[in-house]
Amino acid sequence: MKTIHRILVAIDFSQFSKYILEYAASLAEPLKAELVLVNVINQRDIDIVSKLSLNINLSTQEYIDQTRKERLQAMDAMMHELRVTHLKYQRIIKTGTPFVELVQAITDTQSDLAIMGSKGRGNIAGVLFGSTAEKLFRRSPVPLLSLRVG
Repeated sequence: MKTIHRILVAIDFSQFSKYILEYAASLAEPLKAELVLVNVINQRDIDIVSKLSLNINLSTQEYIDQTRKERLQAMDAMMHELRVTHLKYQRIIKTGTPFVELVQAITDTQSDLAIMGSKGRGNIAGVLFGSTAEKLFRRSPVPLLSLRVG
C-alpha cells in the first residue's frame, strides 16, 4: 500500500468546509502527512466581475487579488479555529474551472489523496451540469475521499 505523505483538501468555503478540513486533519496527524488546502476562484465569477467592472470602480485583477487575500486568511483562521496549526500545511488559491484546477493541483503538489465534500457551493448548478465532485471522481489521478455532509 502506498504511503500518504500529502493530502489535498478542496476548500470551497461552504458551510461544510470546516468539517472537511477537520476530517482531513484527523487523517493527516497520525500519518504525519502534509495538508494542501486548495480553493478555486471560479472563472464564472471572474467573468461576471469583468463585465461589471465597466460599471464599477473595481478591476478584475483587483477582485482576484482581494479574493485571494481574503481566502488565504480564511484558511489560516480555519486551521487556528480547529487547533491544528501544528500540522504542516500549505494554502493554494487558483483561478479557473474548479474541477480542472483541482486535478492540476493534485498533480502539481504530488498529493497522494484528495478530500472534498459531496456538497458545496454549487448544489443547484451540480444538479443541472454535474457537480465538481462528480467530475473530479472521473478525473482524479489519486484516490478521492468524498465526505458525505449535510
